[in-house]
Amino acid sequence: MFSGKLRSALVIGGQGIRARKLRTFLSMVSLFLGVLAVVTVQAGAAIAERAMLTDVELQAGKDGTIMGYIPGEKGAPGIVESTLKGRADAVAMISSQAIIGEPGVRPINEGGMPFEYAGKGGNYYGPEMYCDSSGVCQEQKKPEKKPDGQAIEVSMVALTGDIRPFKPYRPISGSWLDFTTAPALAPRIVLNEEAAKGLTRYRIPGEMMIEGATHHVTPQIVGVVEDGSGSPRIYMRLDELRTWMPSAPANTDANRFRGGTQLEVYLQPDSGDLQQLLKAKLVGAGIDQNQLHFQTVNSKERMESQLKIMRLIFLGMAFLVLLIGVAGILNVGLATVGERVEEFALRRAVGMSRMLLAGIVLAETLLTGLLTAALAIGAGAAGLQVALMMFGHRFPSLQGTVFPWEAGMAGVIAGLIAGVLGGLIPAIRAARIPIATVMRA
Repeated sequence: MFSGKLRSALVIGGQGIRARKLRTFLSMVSLFLGVLAVVTVQAGAAIAERAMLTDVELQAGKDGTIMGYIPGEKGAPGIVESTLKGRADAVAMISSQAIIGEPGVRPINEGGMPFEYAGKGGNYYGPEMYCDSSGVCQEQKKPEKKPDGQAIEVSMVALTGDIRPFKPYRPISGSWLDFTTAPALAPRIVLNEEAAKGLTRYRIPGEMMIEGATHHVTPQIVGVVEDGSGSPRIYMRLDELRTWMPSAPANTDANRFRGGTQLEVYLQPDSGDLQQLLKAKLVGAGIDQNQLHFQTVNSKERMESQLKIMRLIFLGMAFLVLLIGVAGILNVGLATVGERVEEFALRRAVGMSRMLLAGIVLAETLLTGLLTAALAIGAGAAGLQVALMMFGHRFPSLQGTVFPWEAGMAGVIAGLIAGVLGGLIPAIRAARIPIATVMRA
């Protein structure tokens, strides 16, 4: 019984929309901007969340990844390398400093500082300090100043495998390191954007000096990536580095402030056994268990509160615009009911119930709201594609962005809410029209 009344209300409501095309169009115009505002805010929030999370993943890793910090001493790099050899569920990053360019000179960006600070005096990292186990800290004596030359200092990151499943570095040019081929004698390196900037801006010879290496290295540059770091950094295969540097240089108190050899391990979420095996081997080698730090990356949860506040603020503004559209539908609906008083009275006279009469009026506004929502969602999706074509190349984090389904659902809900709010009062007024009104027609 109810389904029959609902079907009748929808059919008659659709006929009313076709009979009053101009008024329907005016209602849609007033509502379109409100629904589009809701769709835009929801889509913008989803895209902003994705972009922010993608940028954070470049440095911290993907959510769910287990990240471990291990001191680069007492043979830890070799233990980690042998344990992770041939495994795809874990990758280690062994970081140290290297100099590219003329040997025996002072690098242009001494200390590996970003090139915007190079040559401006001062120390980007501050004075070199080290602290002993008792907490007593003292400043290190400055090394003998070398003559200025054409060389840059970079952070060198040696990898045991492909890090991109854990940190989605974005390619800028060239290719990434290929871990399926045999190690090359001339190590292949990938630059980050800051390192590429240094090699582009200055005339740097293609020679690389690595602390602890037996000879200077002539690297092959195979690509450039965006890694989210503001300091110059290069990436290379650890097995290719081993040809020139059999083992990582030992950390001393004097160089710990500047990083020394840093060791980070990235593991899949379900690799608990591998984590325990690594800890056991490292503790067995004499490393204090308290110095082994493993934690699960959960960047989205940390950003959730900020994103929620931002989304609520903009949604509030969008709903204010939507209320203007609701007012437009309400005005048109009340005017339409006033003009159709005789029609509604006649329908009541031939036996139509008040509920069905109200349903007809409400169905018209609901259909108008849904049609407007469909147009707003289509306009939002088309606008996003146009914006990506025009500006997507400037924002690499937006590559591969698609119109979020959450925005489409928000548009449909906004259209339904607007239809109900804009049609409820006209529907109640239509249902209250007395049958006697037909006698005055």
